[in-house]
Amino acid sequence: MNRGTASAAEIVSGALQDHDRALIAGETTFGKGLVQTVYTLSDNTGLALTTYHYFTPSGRLIQRNYNGVSLYDYYYNHDQQPQDDKDREVKLTDSGRTVYGGGGITPDVKIETPKSTPFQDLLLERDAFLGFTEEYLAHRTVNKDFQVDDSVLGDFKQYLATQNYDYTPQELDANLDWVKTNVKASIFATQFGLTSELKVKEDWDPEVQQALGLMPQAAQLEQKVQQVLAQKDAALNKGPGSR
Repeated sequence: MNRGTASAAEIVSGALQDHDRALIAGETTFGKGLVQTVYTLSDNTGLALTTYHYFTPSGRLIQRNYNGVSLYDYYYNHDQQPQDDKDREVKLTDSGRTVYGGGGITPDVKIETPKSTPFQDLLLERDAFLGFTEEYLAHRTVNKDFQVDDSVLGDFKQYLATQNYDYTPQELDANLDWVKTNVKASIFATQFGLTSELKVKEDWDPEVQQALGLMPQAAQLEQKVQQVLAQKDAALNKGPGSR
């Protein structure tokens, strides 16, 4: 999850967390849990009126507080509105873990999104990878064994030179893995589709790799909740009226 995770994705991740069926990793989500009812008006128009809030199975409110917050700050300055856990509603998961409501879904394990560098921003703002892909695939195709080797990297450097990109060799070297990943992802997007592009990026993504490393911890969490639920069932079966 990250700051852009919102709405339906928060409902699903919150339910998985409440039932201890997933270890949630990343950043606190956006905090959008409003239900809108559309009322039909004249001239084929309608009024979307907020009528309800979404809650997770444990009863946590997903919606972030927007009272006294400007529309711009609500959407773009999420980090400037810190959440103090002591002022938030406290709920428990099926296994008894503490979770918080009222401000999106808080991850079990915090993984911060890496900050981009000025060099990365430059290439993305000018669509360097898309431009290179169009030239590179103009007279050739690639297969799924394609890798960004020294030859491809040399072609990419030549493209940057012809387009007058202002950067240093040191900047390229410091971002080499990121560059190779994005070159390959862009080429795969054109050659094989967006799913292949996402697969390339996920194989490199440092956040995804950290999350994969948490799989044993997630498995332990599932084992724990199964034990807790079994103990609760046993206690119920031993209650008044049981045989």
